[in-house]
Amino acid sequence: MQITVSGKQVELSDALRTRVSTHLDLIASKYFDHALEANVTFSRARSFFTCDINLHAGRGLTLRGEGEAADANAAFDDAAEHIAKRLRRYRRRVNDHARDLAHRERPEAARQFVLRQEANGVDGEATDTRTVDEVFATVIAETQTHVAVLTVGEAVMRMDLADQPAIMFRNRANGALNVVYRRPDGHIGWIDPGPQEQVA
Repeated sequence: MQITVSGKQVELSDALRTRVSTHLDLIASKYFDHALEANVTFSRARSFFTCDINLHAGRGLTLRGEGEAADANAAFDDAAEHIAKRLRRYRRRVNDHARDLAHRERPEAARQFVLRQEANGVDGEATDTRTVDEVFATVIAETQTHVAVLTVGEAVMRMDLADQPAIMFRNRANGALNVVYRRPDGHIGWIDPGPQEQVA
């Protein structure tokens, strides 16, 4: 597995880089035949260190863990534990899913955008009458992404493993584009625009 360890305004020792590589290889080998790559980024915020791990375990399967602590080693341990905890929760399904990925059709290509929201109103008042296109007019980031064909359960698993608030996918049951998302109350929401029965 290719592991990249970097720091944002943080000096990283060789011992820390070696420890990160060894520990992530151990986690990956426990759950996958082979993982593709991992990016580990350390940064400092006020009096503590943060660690962000993004592990690509296969096509379309990404795991994310974040940690913070008083020192960089402890921050990495916290982030790695988040990944390990998610993997333990989905142990059997992740293994089945990773093996099954090789036999599936390639996901649809898509683009993902981040839009800048302009200031709204004066002194916090919501007096803006512009349309959504006018308010969110500036694209500040654009990345390539994929729309995979999944079951609802697989989509929820991927969303949780990647620590994302939402995921769009093509529902294997009906072929429609669906969205699962984490609600503010902690439950999972599911949007399915497929054919519905008419309510009288």
